Amino acid sequence: MAADVPTMLAMIVVSSLMMAASMAVVGRGRRSDGLARWAVALLLTAIGHTLIMLRGVVPDVLSVVLGNVLLSGVFVGLIAAIYQFQGRPARWPLLLAPPALVLGFVVVFIDNFAARVSFVGLVVGLQAVWALATALESRHATVGRGQWLLVAGLGLEAAVLGVRALLALSSTAVASGILQASLLQTLTFLATFSVVLISTMGFVFMARDRADENNRIMAAIDPLTGVANRRSLIAALDRDVSRAVRMREPIALMMVDIDHFKRVNDRYGHPVGDQVLCSVVNVLRGRVRAQDLVGRYGGEEFMVVLPDTTLLGAEQLARELCRAVAESRCRIGTVEGPEARADNRAEPGGGTNIAVTVSIGVFGGRLESGDSWDMLIAAADRALYEAKENGRNRVEVAMALRRPAAQRAVLDNPDTHPVSRY
Repeated sequence: MAADVPTMLAMIVVSSLMMAASMAVVGRGRRSDGLARWAVALLLTAIGHTLIMLRGVVPDVLSVVLGNVLLSGVFVGLIAAIYQFQGRPARWPLLLAPPALVLGFVVVFIDNFAARVSFVGLVVGLQAVWALATALESRHATVGRGQWLLVAGLGLEAAVLGVRALLALSSTAVASGILQASLLQTLTFLATFSVVLISTMGFVFMARDRADENNRIMAAIDPLTGVANRRSLIAALDRDVSRAVRMREPIALMMVDIDHFKRVNDRYGHPVGDQVLCSVVNVLRGRVRAQDLVGRYGGEEFMVVLPDTTLLGAEQLARELCRAVAESRCRIGTVEGPEARADNRAEPGGGTNIAVTVSIGVFGGRLESGDSWDMLIAAADRALYEAKENGRNRVEVAMALRRPAAQRAVLDNPDTHPVSRY
């Protein structure tokens, strides 16, 4: 079954223009997503197919030569958009080579329809394969399923153009003119239409999925230190406390506070204070297990959640962390002022090492039914207060939770609450 070619061309032109306008609006101000480049490619699709549709009405130099060059230029835009989405520089000399080849060949063989169809189909088909390979190259780093719509559209286009190029020299397989209806013409323009719709929707979904993932990360991660923020810390602690109660496993919690952090900000400025925060985080993260969670609770205070950890194990780790921070010394750039020179050690390279210490409060042990995450934080926070009151740069341990009176009564008389025995 062969469809009317001018009708299909008009359909491609209209859909391309609508998609290009939509992506231009959505992609405004979002250059890193590649949406603007994709919109330009769609605009080239509309212009190129308009020129093809006007074959015989406008001069051949426009309809044949420029039209085919623009069809090759479409995939230049698509590949460049994928590169930009992946954060890779566009290799413009290499990208522009296929349209240049198409230009030279079409000018020479402008009167040989079969040769033009074969060569242009081969070049544009290889460009589609190039775009497909580029998309698949970073498939593991791309979130969401939109990439598979993109791959499906590009794959269909590459397959149809490849078949068209192989059959183009057969007078029975290909029509004698671009506007003459044939099965292969129908498949070719349907594939083009699929790229306009399926691949474009896939690319839009890819951009949306990335934005959603970035928003999720921003909602869960402290932007300065790169560790969990307060919200995600509490969510993780709540989950781990529930599991510890259910599985009768121990759990431990540390509250870590940088000693005299205000002095660092006052003497050296907030940028240096930020470096100190990141330095301490690096020490903490480098000495905990993969299943442990380090996060910024607020200001210069950090929390370390230690699932399946006894109080003794948490206390030993806390003392190791305390020593490690004191020994690490935060390396920063040259710091001016007599106080800086008196309190810190200058390095030969012109930098300065700032001495940093932390105080740590620890709670750990097995929980009972009714225990909650805020009770653990309160216990570790009390121990942290004692550590700071007792001179800082030390570890203090909270031995018990402060449970409500009703809960203590149940725990003192387990017969009234059989579930607490398990």
